[in-house]
Amino acid sequence: MAGKQKPPVIVAELGRPETASETSARKARDSQLYRQRKTVNNLVLSLIVSLGLVLVIILAVPRGTGGWGDYSVNVAEAAAAASESTGVSLIVPEVPSSWKAKQAELRESGSGDITYWYVGYTTENGAYAAVLQSFTAEGAEVDATWINQQFEGLEPTGRETLGGVDWSVYDYPERNPDETNVLFGAEGTLSSTTALVFGTDTSAVLRTLTAAVGDADSRSRAATSTAHEEDQ
Repeated sequence: MAGKQKPPVIVAELGRPETASETSARKARDSQLYRQRKTVNNLVLSLIVSLGLVLVIILAVPRGTGGWGDYSVNVAEAAAAASESTGVSLIVPEVPSSWKAKQAELRESGSGDITYWYVGYTTENGAYAAVLQSFTAEGAEVDATWINQQFEGLEPTGRETLGGVDWSVYDYPERNPDETNVLFGAEGTLSSTTALVFGTDTSAVLRTLTAAVGDADSRSRAATSTAHEEDQ
């Protein structure tokens, strides 16, 4: 006996059985939706895995107890190494142990005709202080325009003797330390080089630093003279 043919299923939203073309269209739509859901699920899974890897990397990176605030370079060692390449005795001023020397390196001006030894400090007060010792390969006088640029176009306000050196002083205490690097500055001649000192701490602190630069130059010249006498 032949089996009964199953009647087509009535689709609720149509109120009748699907046609062959409607069935094909429905299956194609369902297949597309499945693929889209699978793609989204894969993207979410990939994102979770990536975030997990990033977290693992972050946790794996070793961390010291200090940071930039505790970081300080050895100025004397850096000066000794740099002096070998320049033939110039580079200044190492004596500063309080609470100061942090953040940078101590040789630099060149934009035109490349001026080389300068740069030491940048964070003072005990959390302010900025810098010492620049500049010179040229030919021993010529350092360009006044470049010096003026370091002092942000300011004019000297007087002259003072600090640490046995005669300095042109730039005293501008009314300036905003958040908008300038020069509240106080000084320019003087050390041996055959031009020294600049400036920063955003008080003028008293920066005058002490300027005197320390002059004292360091005196010690350097005395040591050079002694070594020269011993060689003779």
